[in-house]
Amino acid sequence: MPEEGEYFGKHGEPRKYDPSFKGPIQNRGCTDIACCILFIVAILGYFAVGILAWSQGDPRKVIYPTDSRGQFCGQAGTPLENKPYLFYFNIMKCASPMVLLEFQCPTTQMCVEKCPEKFMTLVKAYVNRNDFDYYRKYCKEGVTNSMVSLGLAFVTDGICDIKLSNFFFFSCFLPVTRRCFPALGQKGGVVTVGNITHFEDGIGNIREAKDLVDGVKNATVVIEARQVVMKIFEDYTQSWYWILIGLVIAMLTSLLFIVLLRFLAGIMVWIMIALVILVIGYGIFHCYMEYAALKGEPGANVTLQELGFQTDFTVYLQIRQTWLAFMIILAIVEVIIILLLIFLRKRILIAIALIKEASRAIGHVMCSLVYPLFTFFLLVIVIAYWAVTAVFLSTSNEPVYKVFNETLCEHSRATCEPANYSISPMKAQCPDSECLFAFYGGETVYHKYLIGLQFYNVFLFFWCANFVTALGQMTLAGAFASYYWAFVKPDDMPAFPVFSALGRSLRYHTGTLAFGSLILSIIQIIRVLLEYLDHKLKGAQNKFAKFLLCCLKCCFWCLEKFIKFLNRNAYIMVAIYGKNFCTSARDAFFLLLRNMIRVAVLDKVTDFLLFLGKLLIVGLVGVFAFFFFSGRVRAFENTAPSLHYYWVPILTVVIGSYLIAHGFFSVYAMCVDTLFLCFLEDLERNDGSAERPYLMPESLRKILNKKNKNQPAE
Repeated sequence: MPEEGEYFGKHGEPRKYDPSFKGPIQNRGCTDIACCILFIVAILGYFAVGILAWSQGDPRKVIYPTDSRGQFCGQAGTPLENKPYLFYFNIMKCASPMVLLEFQCPTTQMCVEKCPEKFMTLVKAYVNRNDFDYYRKYCKEGVTNSMVSLGLAFVTDGICDIKLSNFFFFSCFLPVTRRCFPALGQKGGVVTVGNITHFEDGIGNIREAKDLVDGVKNATVVIEARQVVMKIFEDYTQSWYWILIGLVIAMLTSLLFIVLLRFLAGIMVWIMIALVILVIGYGIFHCYMEYAALKGEPGANVTLQELGFQTDFTVYLQIRQTWLAFMIILAIVEVIIILLLIFLRKRILIAIALIKEASRAIGHVMCSLVYPLFTFFLLVIVIAYWAVTAVFLSTSNEPVYKVFNETLCEHSRATCEPANYSISPMKAQCPDSECLFAFYGGETVYHKYLIGLQFYNVFLFFWCANFVTALGQMTLAGAFASYYWAFVKPDDMPAFPVFSALGRSLRYHTGTLAFGSLILSIIQIIRVLLEYLDHKLKGAQNKFAKFLLCCLKCCFWCLEKFIKFLNRNAYIMVAIYGKNFCTSARDAFFLLLRNMIRVAVLDKVTDFLLFLGKLLIVGLVGVFAFFFFSGRVRAFENTAPSLHYYWVPILTVVIGSYLIAHGFFSVYAMCVDTLFLCFLEDLERNDGSAERPYLMPESLRKILNKKNKNQPAE
């Protein structure tokens, strides 16, 4: 039976010994030139789309609400600068199904200084001069006291929104996203809308306020969501300083961990494994203590299904089933980790040797730890350009005005011009109709292909983001490969390995980077389209279509993971040998196939150990954040900020800590992957003789029972 790693079969020929090979080849040529040209043309087209969007778009449409004339409420430098809120004459009309189709309420809308706050009726406003001054703030311009004597015509002409009834009046309103919605609350156990107890529905029927509650059900959801968002925002304003401190602690902990790995890799890995087991074990113990403490407490035995969704997430922590679920999940994770450690204990020794060598490599290429900041900076630029372009594209439509009416009219929803609508034939045929702002659109060539421009924007976003990531991978691979293949370290290494590798990647392999990222972007855009179709078919009853869509989503998810794995190893081979993408991908794939067992076990064990390192940092910082923000420790009671939801800063610190740790450990992961491929190449190229000595470190040779023949046996 062939020795592990030496089975070649039909998976390509093993790399032959080349005495002139000294690491990443310097004399190389440009690769995948056609794709490089295509990428440059696509980038120029992307700039053209951005310029076109910026010339046509108007981001004010996103920031400010618009009234019935299409004017922006609260915009600086306009007559409506001091009127930032949008008020609806008849909020009940917003419950019409047509709103879902046209995104516009069929009622007059106007910009106001603030939403109504006090009780007011039309009769009361007519009697009291001061009340009328307040009343007419919510009417169209030009309203005078004498107009009230016109009676019903004063209202039906759309001058004001208030019906001639003592039951429908101004109530309390809340500004939600700069729009005035009725304030929902409770009084004596009965749901009310502001101060309303009864109202007139517009066709002469007097109804109770609970009917109005049903009519503004969507507004209720919005207001509840707004309250949660506002509380979360307040928590961030109270705790942002401590969140930053937590993230700095995570960064220092990650850096300390990397430095310790440099000198104490073996000990640190075992300590890391032990600490992860202990941290998860403490989590199980804490969950059990909370579970036991809630025994016998009123309402603690309510199930999560019975409780349903609650905006106050602390409610879930008062239920025993929540802590039981946490305890079971942590126990499963603990058992899985322990079993993996037992069965992979021999492979862990080889993985530790790889991590030790990666630590030495990073020690000789220290600027590699800073390179993720450069990648992050480029990604921020790509994301910002995509977001700004998307906003300008989505706001580059022109205002469209439609005819809205309460009675039957043949011109209903027809396009109109508000400037001369009062003297138009449509107004003469439908006296009670109005020409109101409906939505933003257009019928020019630009507007016709606007959806295509949005699609192009999304696709180029994926392409550019993947290109930046690929550039980082190839650069780090080139730097670490120059370390591995240096016979005398660091004398045979370039003076600036990272900058040398970055220069080679951009000068010779821009087309290769574009090719690999293009393949990945096509798969990702297909996944986006599948998610869009899935969203559209949620209400469909076709079981076969749902099953087929689910299978496609699963297949393309697996394909994306495979392409990422293949691209990563292809970039390593390009960084070493300077060949095109297809050749490098084939060589990397066959090299991995020839060493399938090592790839399946050794490389993944190393990834698992690095993941445990990230998990340890997140766990330590997360536990510290939990005890600090929850006030469980008396020493922090007076220091910790007062919060609505203490899980908000904790979750932020945990996610931020993981991203920071991932940034540091991604360098380690790339280093390990590069050294692993170089290690496999070393086994194929060399045999340990004086002419072909192994370049792998002594620790790896000892574990693999390999030795250089010109050296004494270990």
